[in-house]
Amino acid sequence: MENARPPWARRCLGPAWERWLSVPPGKPRGGHGTRLPWLSTLAVTVFVTVGSGFAGHNQAHGRVPLDSVGRALLVIGGVLLLFRHRYPRTVALGTAAATAVYLVAGYPYGPVFLTLALGAFAAILAGHRTVAWCALGGVWAVHLLAAHWLYPWLPPPHDGPAPWDQEIVVTVWVVAVVALSELVRVRREQLAKARAERAAAERRRADEERLRIARELHDVLAHSISVINVQAGVGLALLDSDPEQARTALTTIKAASKEALGEVRQVLATLRTPGDAPRSPAPGLDRLPELVEQARSAGLAVDVTTEGTPAPLAPGTDLAAFRIVQEALTNIVRHSGSRTARVLLRHTRAALEIRVDDDGPATTGADGPAGGGNGLAGMRERAAALGGTVEAGPRPDGGFRVRARIPLAPAQTGAESQAGGEGHVRTEGQAGAEGQAGAAESEAEAGAEWRKRTAGGRGGGPGADTVGRGAGPEGDEEES
Repeated sequence: MENARPPWARRCLGPAWERWLSVPPGKPRGGHGTRLPWLSTLAVTVFVTVGSGFAGHNQAHGRVPLDSVGRALLVIGGVLLLFRHRYPRTVALGTAAATAVYLVAGYPYGPVFLTLALGAFAAILAGHRTVAWCALGGVWAVHLLAAHWLYPWLPPPHDGPAPWDQEIVVTVWVVAVVALSELVRVRREQLAKARAERAAAERRRADEERLRIARELHDVLAHSISVINVQAGVGLALLDSDPEQARTALTTIKAASKEALGEVRQVLATLRTPGDAPRSPAPGLDRLPELVEQARSAGLAVDVTTEGTPAPLAPGTDLAAFRIVQEALTNIVRHSGSRTARVLLRHTRAALEIRVDDDGPATTGADGPAGGGNGLAGMRERAAALGGTVEAGPRPDGGFRVRARIPLAPAQTGAESQAGGEGHVRTEGQAGAEGQAGAAESEAEAGAEWRKRTAGGRGGGPGADTVGRGAGPEGDEEES
């Protein structure tokens, strides 16, 4: 939108003209707290007064010579322009009245029409189009009556009717003023709309970046702290009876905390240096063995199965798949009594399908987090940003299942790299918004289903994380 003007106009008019045009329509550029346009008004008044004097020399036989009354009318019209930004309607009507009286009195044609044009121009830009059109049309009608019907009773004496071709010139002049005013008004509307769209886009990008960073921090901290919590419990339990095993638990805690600190530093570095590329690559499925090893150190045996031929994944898809598996394993470590988990990665031509199952009942604990978490919502947001889905809930035969499907469309290559990569801004705003709306609705259904099951084996006690393990509208199918 900024480049709609030709290059010569951008160079000559400059940012001042751009700022003048960018004032929203209907809002005057001046106000009670702004300075009046003294210089421009003075220049217009001098030009109209002097120019009309020169024009009168060439119309000595057909018009009344310019006298003090005529000059007073010209000055009144010019002075009214001083308030054209504060009172555009009054100025438009006032300049029209002064011009009409000037023409009826028989004074010379000339720059007098400039004050009328500027008054109507200011009114149209301020959004008072009807007033401006009435002012211009009124002057044209007065001139028409005076020149063709009322001339016997108006000065100059012994004057005849004006030629009709003169009315064509006046009509063209009125149309030109209206057309120019409307053109500038439309341009201002376009600039105001473009400015509002840019502001909305900036707010949307800021919100998306904030949500992305929140998801990254949640995924990193939830997984690492869960491992640390489990290993700390093991170390405390075996500190006296088996010091060597307690030492192993402490070593695992040190490694997990070191990795968490590294990833948190990477996220924080993105905040400190906006716009810079990440210094280390975003995690992907190539780090799945490392994730499995961390889960194993927390006492969870993970069986990973891959079906189909793995294809190179775009960075956004790779990161989303890794985070979904990470969050699912974290929930098993924190909230499941099962010590085994099964991860299935199915690669097809159209999508990457992920399924994480465990067989154990939900555990309860007084030290669990109160209220809900953000794990399930974060997984759904990541998948929705790429056009995919996530379903989570109890299995018919017991246990719990998380199933995700992420499409691999060819057009996704450019968008995915921004959807979830470290240090990048996701541009899939509409998909993300739809995903969040769907996630919110699913969360409400999941909460209702979860409360129904609180008395059963999967319900959990008051300390259970009901969102991290909350049931969603699963509709599980039989394994194929």
